[in-house]
Order: sequence, then structure tokens, then C-alpha cells
Amino acid sequence: MPNQEVLRQIKESEAEADEIIEEAEAEARERVDEARERAEEIREEARAEAREEAEQRIETAREEIDAEREEVIEAGESERDELEEAAQQHVEEVIEHTVELFTEAVHAQT
Repeated sequence: MPNQEVLRQIKESEAEADEIIEEAEAEARERVDEARERAEEIREEARAEAREEAEQRIETAREEIDAEREEVIEAGESERDELEEAAQQHVEEVIEHTVELFTEAVHAQT
């Protein structure tokens, strides 16, 4: 009889061990699933941060481009004004010269 008692205890111990193994495997699967979910969350957060940073960089670049464009436009307008003024001075000089030539021609005929 003692052998039967030992066999029963061995079977109970094996059953307990199997149950402990099953619980451990289930817990391990659950932890792996949780880790995968957390990893996906981290990846998505990283993607969102990368998108946000890219958008900020693009916005900064646009602002810099707009500022530079305004500087170029202002410089161009200033240069245009200077050229117009210089051209206007030349027009007046040409008119004066033409009047002088005309006056000389008229005086030469008389």
C-alpha cells in the first residue's frame, strides 16, 4: 500500500507540475503578447513624432523661404527704383541734348 501512496503522490506532483507549466506557458504567451502590443505602440509613437518633426521642419523651411523671398523682392524693387531713376536722368539728358542739337540746327539755318 505504501507504493500506491507514493504513486498517487507522484501523480499528484506530476499533475501539479503540469498545471504549473501550463500556467507559466500561458503567462509567458500573455507577456509576449503584451510586449508585442507595447512595441507596436512605441513604433506608432515614434512614427507620429517623426511626422510631427518633419512637419515642423517643413514649416520652418517654408518660413525661411518666405523671408528670403521677401528680401529678394525688396532688393529687386529697390534696384528697379534705382534703375528707373537712372533711366529718368538719362532721358532728361537726352532731351536736353536733343534740344541743344535742334537749337544748333535752327541757328545754323538762319
